[in-house]
Parts: sequence; C-alpha cells; structure tokens
Amino acid sequence: MVAFNLNGKPVSVEADRKSPLLWVLRDTLKLTGTKYGCGAALCGACTVHVNGRAVRSCVTELSSVAGKRVVTIEGLSASSSHPLQKAWIAEQVPQCGYCQSGQIMKAAELLAKNRKPSRAQIVTHMNGNICRCGTYNSIIAAIERASREG
Repeated sequence: MVAFNLNGKPVSVEADRKSPLLWVLRDTLKLTGTKYGCGAALCGACTVHVNGRAVRSCVTELSSVAGKRVVTIEGLSASSSHPLQKAWIAEQVPQCGYCQSGQIMKAAELLAKNRKPSRAQIVTHMNGNICRCGTYNSIIAAIERASREG
C-alpha cells in the first residue's frame, strides 16, 4: 500500500510501487483527466503536481509520492473556476484538447510561483509541453489573461 494525499483527500493504493503514477491515477483511481502522451516524459500531457511541483506522471513511480500531495487537473478546481481554466475557455485554446490538462497544470505551477510572469518567462516555463495542434500563442495568451484576472 502506498498512501498519499490526492486532490486534498488521503488515499491508499494497493499497486506495484514501481508503477507509473499516471496509470495508478487513470486505471486504479479512475481520474482520466491526466493523459498519456509519450510515456517518456517528453511531451507533458501527463503533468500533475507533486508537493506543488509539476512532474511527468508517466515516469514518476508510485513509491515516490508516498506521504506527498498530488494534484491532478481534477483537483485544480472542482468547479473549473481556476483562473487558468477560465482563461483557457476565454482564449479558446483547445483544438483537439488532448494536451490541455498537462498544459494547464504546468502553467499553474508557474503562476503559483510568479503571479505576473513576463511573456518570456511563460515561454521558458512552458517549454517542453508539446501541443500537436500548435496552439502555443493561445496558450501564452491564456496564461497572460489568468495572470491579469486571477
């Protein structure tokens, strides 16, 4: 059993301690907002927060989150009222939408550390989170909006 805090609630999971956190979240805990993209920590679709830090859950072993706080896209805001979620809608960011939960979680890490990032800081921080549809300008605009309105 591995015990940790998930989206503000204590959980205990019986699974192989070496299992990727992504699959525990999706298959065991049925939280499917976190997506599988590449399985090699290259794309960012599987980004979640562990103790406030954005991590790639596809390469994060379950054992490494024991006793820690894990937040998924479902835990960012139960009512989708997080400033980033509202900005994502206002800026009409998603096309296919597949990468969006990972993009939002990475952006949330930035805004938690820096409420008013510059465009250059946004671009640098978001580097490595891939959007196959190429909505990067809209993603940046949404983060800028959230920093103004959040």
